[in-house]
Amino acid sequence: MRLNDIKDNPGARKERVRIGRGIGSGMGKMGGRGGKGQTARSGVRIGGFEGGQMPLHRRLPKRGFRSMDRRRFNEIGIDRLQHFIDVGRLDASKPIDAAALAAAGVVRRELDGVRILGNGELKSKLDVTVHHVTASAKAAIEKAGGKITLIVAKVLAADETKRAKSAAKKAKATGGGKKAASDE
Repeated sequence: MRLNDIKDNPGARKERVRIGRGIGSGMGKMGGRGGKGQTARSGVRIGGFEGGQMPLHRRLPKRGFRSMDRRRFNEIGIDRLQHFIDVGRLDASKPIDAAALAAAGVVRRELDGVRILGNGELKSKLDVTVHHVTASAKAAIEKAGGKITLIVAKVLAADETKRAKSAAKKAKATGGGKKAASDE
């Protein structure tokens, strides 16, 4: 074995393609940029344009409904909570919320909230603070002697204030409600 015999494993190092170095290189002339015009320029995207023809995304019908205010929840079954308590990664004596679940590794990251599902069995008494609980999960947690605290989402709170304002406006427009009743 000599120093000049030392080689890397075959395929371990890939040589960079040197574009724009003549016809013989296989990447000459246009240098991988295709033909002339808009596609040859940098920073320009055609983005679904089909030369004036009605684009595919506009030819196809719209289907379903997409909420602009869609929220994504971490969905966790009570069997999974029980498993993490049994393993010792979650402490049943402390309150369980999104931050505690993320710290224990039950969820990867906190999304818009936590939803507890009622699949499985629960043996531990839990104090849970989440955004949503299914009826079966609520029954299982209360049966084990636990407590559930629901977090009202900001959107719902904003809707409530909106409704209250519109109700107050209506009451004002119709004559004040209480004031009219006291006059009788």
